[in-house]
Amino acid sequence: MIPEALMQFIIIHQKEIYLIVTLLLVAFLYGYVYHLYSSQRKGVKDYEKYANLALKDNLDDELIEPREVIHKQQNQ
Repeated sequence: MIPEALMQFIIIHQKEIYLIVTLLLVAFLYGYVYHLYSSQRKGVKDYEKYANLALKDNLDDELIEPREVIHKQQNQ
């Protein structure tokens, strides 16, 4: 269980802890959004293609990315 001293610390400083956790989560969210936009701008990945994945999910629909075929050499 949590020691009583730690529990008292959490109760006394819960506003500050909440604020710090919220700011960290906002920073991670903005960092992730920046990563998505910068990688799309650089041409690494086009994430807008993935937005249509839920709408175009039939077997006969066009592929989002070409499938990589790995040829294994068979030792015979």
